[in-house]
Formats: sequence, C-alpha cells, structure tokens
Amino acid sequence: MNTMEKLIAAFTGNLSEALLIAKAKTYSKPKHEIKYIVVCGMGGSGIGGKIVQKWVENELTIPMTVVHAYSLPNFVNENTLVIASSYSGNTEETLSCVAEAIEKNANIIGITSGGRLAEICDENSFDSVIVPGGNPPRTALAYSIVQLLSILSQMGLISHNCLVEIEKARELIVLNESEIKLKARQMAEFLVGKVGVLYGTTSFEPMLVRARQQFNENGKLLCWHHTIPEMNHNELVGWGGGDDRFATIFFVEENMHPRNKRRLEISKDVVLKKGASLMEVSTKGNSFIEQTLYFINIVDWASLYLSELKEVDPIDIEIIDYLKNELANFK
Repeated sequence: MNTMEKLIAAFTGNLSEALLIAKAKTYSKPKHEIKYIVVCGMGGSGIGGKIVQKWVENELTIPMTVVHAYSLPNFVNENTLVIASSYSGNTEETLSCVAEAIEKNANIIGITSGGRLAEICDENSFDSVIVPGGNPPRTALAYSIVQLLSILSQMGLISHNCLVEIEKARELIVLNESEIKLKARQMAEFLVGKVGVLYGTTSFEPMLVRARQQFNENGKLLCWHHTIPEMNHNELVGWGGGDDRFATIFFVEENMHPRNKRRLEISKDVVLKKGASLMEVSTKGNSFIEQTLYFINIVDWASLYLSELKEVDPIDIEIIDYLKNELANFK
C-alpha cells in the first residue's frame, strides 16, 4: 500500500479522531455578539469551509463567507467570527487574512497542525485547535470539517446534530467500502486519456470543487465543474463545440428538485449527442452530510486509481513547490 493509498484509507479513522478532538476542545465565549462568520483557507485546507458552509446554510441565521484570498471582506469587524484554517499553519494568504482580522478586532479561531498560525494564536491568546500534521493538506479534510462544525456548534450558531451526522457518514462509508472502491475504479478508467467534466446540482458544488482538486493533485488531470441549473443558462451552449475528448460525470443525489431532474436528463442528452463519454454516479445516505462524504470518498479513491493508471505520483506537487519558491524570491 503506497502513501496516498494509506492516507485515503485512513479517512474514516480520521473522522473518528477528529470527533474525539472536537469533543475534548472548549472555546471561549466571544466578547461581542457574532453577526458574521468568515472562514479563511486555501486548497485542501479551504475546501472544508466551502463544504461546511453548504451543509449549514439552511440552519444558520447569520451570513457565512469563505475567503480564498489575501484579504477579508470590508464588513469584518468585532462582531465577526474569523476561522483561519491552515493545515501547515504557514499558508501566506490565510496568515494575511489573520493579520487583517487582528486589526479589525475580529474574534479569531485557528484550525491548524502548528506553524505560524499556531504561534499567532498563542501570542494573542486566540483559541486554536491543533490537528495531527505531517501529511498533504488534501488528506486532512476530516479534521477541518469536523472542527468547523464543532466551533459553530459550541458558539450556538448550529445544533450538535451535524456532528452526529458525521459519525453516521463514517459508518456508511465503512459499510459500503467495496462498492465505493468499485465505483472509483470505474470512474478512473472512464477518465483516462480524457478531459474531465464534472456536473451536479448547486447543493453539491463544494463536493465538485473537492473532486476537481483531487483529480488535479492526485491524478494530474485537468478538468472542470459546473452546476445544474446554472450551467443550463450558459455552459450548455458551449457543448456546441463538444466532442469525444470529454469524459462527463453526472453526480446525482436523491430528492433532486423535479425540474432539476428534468434539466439533468436534457443535459445528458446534449452531451451524448456531441459524442462525449458519459458516466452517472448516484449517492447514498439519509442526510446531506452522508451523501456528500459518500461522493467525496468515491472521488478520493478514483483520483488514486487514476494516478496508478497514468503511472504518476499522487503525492507529487512539484509545480506548487516551484511556485512557492518563486514567490519566496518576490519582494
């Protein structure tokens, strides 16, 4: 078993460990009423914010924003909860946001394995939660999503039910391991030699972003994603130039809006008429969280199997290391 295979196989164990970490951590009561939530993070650390934002949007009574940039929205102030998620603790964009959050007197909490973010939290007596480190950030998703949910729950912004659903999702993945890996192998074989196109409904867009990231980093595959119904208002026209270069995956969930279901069927027909390959994957689970993590686990395995078929190293991110080195020399 190679390193990435071990890390993907550890996902359910990571969920269990993350829940234990969350249970043991208590956060300070904010000095000011929380009226806004901002999660700052990039790449494998930032995607957890997008996923959680979608999970809780129908429960929150205040706005939640996810920032993948160097600066914060202008509305951030002492009534804002700023959660900085940086697995290494040294992500320069996230640290820039933290510095700005300090100036704005925001309530700051860090999620990290250490690094400069942990130091800043210690120096300023900010709450932080330390998660196990030393692995690629994209393999630490379990820790970020669980800690985010725990923070929001402890702040009284959401119920504790989301953490219960995480445990149910873990059980679902364990029970369906063989089926998940079979679907993942089929997906990998489907994508070899093609340009990947990933579609699902708006509710699952964060999962689609995660899927794209995993195929990019682990599988060294260029691909894109879009959502229904929005893609019906623009990208569907682009399929006028579609052909057999493209491998299109439709991620289908239960309880889809009837009109979205019809849109999906029409969109599939358009894609097939252009000669593109088409694959449909249906989710499992009784809750939104279960369904999302089920999809995510399939894609994680598919990205690994794709790397094996392409004979590339799923761990390697040489081009990102090059970019960071170039930025280090930029003044």
